[in-house]
Amino acid sequence: MDIKNTKIVLCSGIRTPIGHIARSLSGFSPEDLLENTIQALMQKTSLYPHAVDGVLTGWVGQGSIAPNIARIALLKSGLPEKAHAITIQANCISGMESVCSAARHIFSGEGELYLAGGTESMSTFPYIIRGSRSLKELRSIESVKENWPQLWDAEGVVINDSIEEGLMDPVKLINMAGTAEVCAQMYSIPRQAQDEYALASYTKTLAAEKNGFYAGHTIPITKNGDTILTQDEYPFLRESLVKKPRMLEKAPAMFNSPAYSLQDFYSQYGQHILGKSYEEGKSQATVTLFNSCARSDGAAVVIVTTPEKARDLNLEILAEMKSWAFWGNNPAHMGIAPIFSADIALQRAGICFDDLGDIELHEAFAATCLSIFKVGKEKFKQNWEDKYLANQVNPNGGTIALGHPLAATGTRVILNALYAMKKNPDINYAMALACASGGLGGAIVLKRFDDGRSKS
Repeated sequence: MDIKNTKIVLCSGIRTPIGHIARSLSGFSPEDLLENTIQALMQKTSLYPHAVDGVLTGWVGQGSIAPNIARIALLKSGLPEKAHAITIQANCISGMESVCSAARHIFSGEGELYLAGGTESMSTFPYIIRGSRSLKELRSIESVKENWPQLWDAEGVVINDSIEEGLMDPVKLINMAGTAEVCAQMYSIPRQAQDEYALASYTKTLAAEKNGFYAGHTIPITKNGDTILTQDEYPFLRESLVKKPRMLEKAPAMFNSPAYSLQDFYSQYGQHILGKSYEEGKSQATVTLFNSCARSDGAAVVIVTTPEKARDLNLEILAEMKSWAFWGNNPAHMGIAPIFSADIALQRAGICFDDLGDIELHEAFAATCLSIFKVGKEKFKQNWEDKYLANQVNPNGGTIALGHPLAATGTRVILNALYAMKKNPDINYAMALACASGGLGGAIVLKRFDDGRSKS
């Protein structure tokens, strides 16, 4: 195998507006969203289709309706049949893994230019009937229809919501909101701090939407000649929170109800809350709907190639991929995994935390972001709080306000970093980070690439 000694660069990227679940983009399949994004990127860059060696796409909600969705979108987008296509499932870092996988393909000499990204339509996640087809109720679709009233109680048959099922870790048996509460309790992250962080996310996101930061790399979604969505949907649905921040305080905590109290939470998951025990009258539930990310639909794609190929094709180079790293931890502590991958990525890049001029952190929950701030300082001597106060962490908002179209988010945070670097010439290094169900974290370090051909 001919291992290439080359730099890897990221060129123009694009994404759909992020639609809130069951709203504007609910009529689009994930392959539709991906196809629209690829076609828009090709038009934006005037990229010759036969220059594309492959498409790598993250997709969390994988199903039989679109087996190898990367291949389907590739063909429907008019890309060459010869091009390779791979669909990646690494939960919420899938869109980040696709970009890194594209770089690996280039290093191994398999190709020179790839489209990498992620797509998700949580609006079309199916309800699932699970069980063996040896059961008489499940032998055929006709059997399912005939036995439908009895199916719910049939032995060996389970009917589930794939969203709720997918958000439950099958090893530690805790859902993603639960992992955020574990971190909040373990690292003593109070509710007020989480609400303040969430408010800042909404405020910065709305400002970025209105000042045009996202407009340059977001495509309008149309259907039958009608414009369906031009801007990210959720920030404007929650605009009232910025106008009336006291609404954040009034949101009920997820693990504080007569049916399931925080004490119950400790009884069930206390073994993961290291160094802490439930204290009556002192321990408080913290995670709410408003300081958590929203379920969403959307797609994002970026061009991954070499400097030489980019020059040949007259592509705008936005940054060099300097390094990347992935790290796994206890799935019950899911949200803090990125801090460990970040430390490795920084070491591989040969830079220190202070060199970063922009950090794009996936905001699964305010609790996990603030836990990262704390662990980063205590374990790695990284002052995240100072970066945050200097508006170098998610300066244009983040996932809490934008929404979280699962596999697309890993690419979305990379796009945020790329276009923050383009907007601000003082940023020489940026980093994109994300956590994922199963206790995975990913980080990519980007370096400004100056080839003497700056473009407006």
